Amino acid sequence: FNLQLWNNYFHLAVAFITQESLQLENFSHAKYNKIQNKYGDMRRLIGFAIRDMWYKLGQNKICFIPGMVGPILEMTLIPEVELRKATIPIFFDMMLCEYQRTGEFKKFENEIILKLDHEVEGGRGDEHYMQLFESILTECACQYPGIFNLVESFVSLVKGLLEKLLDYRTVMNDESKDNRMSCTVNLL
Repeated sequence: FNLQLWNNYFHLAVAFITQESLQLENFSHAKYNKIQNKYGDMRRLIGFAIRDMWYKLGQNKICFIPGMVGPILEMTLIPEVELRKATIPIFFDMMLCEYQRTGEFKKFENEIILKLDHEVEGGRGDEHYMQLFESILTECACQYPGIFNLVESFVSLVKGLLEKLLDYRTVMNDESKDNRMSCTVNLL
């Protein structure tokens, strides 16, 4: 097992998916349609490959926690529904790997909270992501009663944080200083 090779693969694939020129939702409707018809959404194809390769790592997955949490988060925040549905379950697998090794998933939790703040501040994330994140992780956890309560608490924590971060991002453009201050206090 060559850790550096796999690490390079995942980082390169995520860098490909997140590059600005592939963010189709930023294009005009005509340009979006033209690219979709000619090439399809390459982000989805590569995202599915990342997912498949993640599950082939076996016991070596633990080597990528927490290092790959940020890049995977960045990929799941791309506003493409099928990509999100395919890749958000990687988070549960990360939690499960760390839990099986240590009895908790604090490294994963701390990393995702840290990275989520950075990503939302950078303009990524939305209400739909929050709902998908909650439903997918809860559904995955149902199959593991021993970890279900921990996952449920984690999802609740992340959902609350994401709500506050999205509110904060919205009010930063608001003229009212009171609204901005209130939102900042809530976030803190």
